[in-house]
Amino acid sequence: MTKNKNKQGKSQEGITVKKGENFSEWYTQILQKAELIEYTSVSGAYIIRPRAYFIWERVKEFFDEKIKKDGVRNAMFPLFIPKSNLMKEQEHVEGFTPEVAWVTQSGNSELKEPLAIRPTSETIFYPAYSKWIRSHRDLPLRINQWCNVVRWEFKNPMPFIRAREFLWQEGHSVFENREEASNEIGKIRSYYSDIYKEMFALPVIEGKKTEKEKFAGADYSLTNEVILPNGKAAQGATSHLLGQSFAKAFDISYMDKNEEKQYPWQTSWGISTRSIGIAILMHSDDKGLVLSPRIAETQIVIVPIFKKGSEKEIQDKAKEVKEKLGEKGFRVVIDNREEYSPGYKFNDWEMKGVPLRVEIGPKDLEKDQTVLVRRDNSEKQEVKIKEIHNSVANTLEDIHDSLYKNAEKVLEEKIVKTKDMEETIKAIENNKIVKACWDGKQESEDWIKEKTGGAKILCISDDGSPGEKDSCVYSGNPAKYVVYIGKSY
Repeated sequence: MTKNKNKQGKSQEGITVKKGENFSEWYTQILQKAELIEYTSVSGAYIIRPRAYFIWERVKEFFDEKIKKDGVRNAMFPLFIPKSNLMKEQEHVEGFTPEVAWVTQSGNSELKEPLAIRPTSETIFYPAYSKWIRSHRDLPLRINQWCNVVRWEFKNPMPFIRAREFLWQEGHSVFENREEASNEIGKIRSYYSDIYKEMFALPVIEGKKTEKEKFAGADYSLTNEVILPNGKAAQGATSHLLGQSFAKAFDISYMDKNEEKQYPWQTSWGISTRSIGIAILMHSDDKGLVLSPRIAETQIVIVPIFKKGSEKEIQDKAKEVKEKLGEKGFRVVIDNREEYSPGYKFNDWEMKGVPLRVEIGPKDLEKDQTVLVRRDNSEKQEVKIKEIHNSVANTLEDIHDSLYKNAEKVLEEKIVKTKDMEETIKAIENNKIVKACWDGKQESEDWIKEKTGGAKILCISDDGSPGEKDSCVYSGNPAKYVVYIGKSY
């Protein structure tokens, strides 16, 4: 790759590997060179830098508004969970024990009871719920928190995608009956799909996890799956119907209208900073980061192109344009760095993922215009300054829509239908996601994973059931479900 140079001739490299050749190294370079994360001395623990944290703030604002309008309230629960709490729901604790980090000592003193650093918060929410819920009048109870969690047990961390500490929201709702709880998680899943579409410009597959893949302790789990250009899937968000098992374990009960004791039905649901990594992996290219303008910290960079004798006029015009756009709510910066050439600045801001560049040079000054350059496809457009607001607004919206359409195309191209294991194995080897039929038996699910070298049933499809003559892709038995199969992060 050509090296950029500043005026002193100092070498400045952009992304040095291609997305299609070394996906992992390409991703690592983007995270660092676009100033999204910084590594620390703790493996799997990363600093989320302002440019990336802004994305999370946008997600938080979008989702928070939705759930609050729907009646959910925010709270904050402790980071530490007593071991005795964590052990109350057996299936849940067995699912999370390998991932739990423990605090066992304070100073030089051993704690009387070890404290888990929350991997998820069911077991710290629900002792409180058992105090707050006494009557049917206390239901529904719907509380969300925005927090960090720690999950320790894995060998190969990947920033955002698989980190030992990450940010998320987790909602915990309690209802009188199963139908209300089921409706809740369906609605929340649709909100998550909205986040991916409206914020990240990403389509998702909505489905249901298998018994093997569901959340530990849940009756069932719903999921939003994203298919990436390398042929892998990423679980984007999940919503769980917990049933009554946690209520019984934590003695959450209420008196119904007939003054009879009942156990309520519960849900939990969450989306995390993994969503940021998913968007980066999908949209970014060999030049660097690509983001939807809706989540970019800087939407527009103005680059003045100076000619000796016209510096002040061009600078004044750049400030005028910045003010015009800033007044309309756009996030704009001017790149006034004197030590770098315009070409270096172009490459630098492209690498950092700014969706739109505004160039103003001597010729543009004469015509009272600017040149708009899109980050997603490099298209250029000459725009009169008096028309710049409408042009910028329309262009930024079109960038978001174009990114979504491109991601839809990836989704369509990566999914193939298969009828037997030979076709399935070949498709997985070719980095595809398989849509096939399954008999619903865990034995078949296990063998599918074994035969494909690690591909698993990502989810049971929401968009159709098998026909009467359809058979399981592995066993040949009558099919019960249509499923998506693939390798995943």
